[in-house]
Amino acid sequence: MRKLKNSELNRINVNEFKNAKKNPIVIVLDNIRSLNNIGSVFRTSDAFRIEGIHLCGITATPPHRDIQKTALGATKSVDWKYFSSTIESINYLKKNNYKIYAVEQVDKSIMLNDFKPDIDDKLAFIFGNEVNGVEDSVIDIVDNCIEIPQYGTKHSFNISVSVGIVLWDAFLKLKRK
Repeated sequence: MRKLKNSELNRINVNEFKNAKKNPIVIVLDNIRSLNNIGSVFRTSDAFRIEGIHLCGITATPPHRDIQKTALGATKSVDWKYFSSTIESINYLKKNNYKIYAVEQVDKSIMLNDFKPDIDDKLAFIFGNEVNGVEDSVIDIVDNCIEIPQYGTKHSFNISVSVGIVLWDAFLKLKRK
């Protein structure tokens, strides 16, 4: 066994990515503070070839060297939009027929393992601030909330880890159908 060289991975270039069919998923970042988290979300979004990212509120936007440090160029491949509020993003997504899910621990959340997306749905997943989570006003207007099951002593995952878990799960479920 040997590690593959980058040249052996057969990755597409940025122009090919821009023209490629995308998975019908938008990630919405609700007031994310950490530029490293934002960059990691771009990189993970590139890996799963999603439609785009909405950066909302205090969430920083490219170009920024601290975002680039973890994005490693994914800010050039993944489309993104900035919205002054997450509610503004949700209104845009609703007008464009997305099913909108906040990833948050709420009393009636759907556990991620029980989440069954319809293959024809366009999906948007909202991830909240590192300290306060998804804003209550946002939770009030989403279609539902998804919770990642946890079995340890901590109450949450890092935002970039949560995005990776949810995208992988959605990717598997959409590809199986």
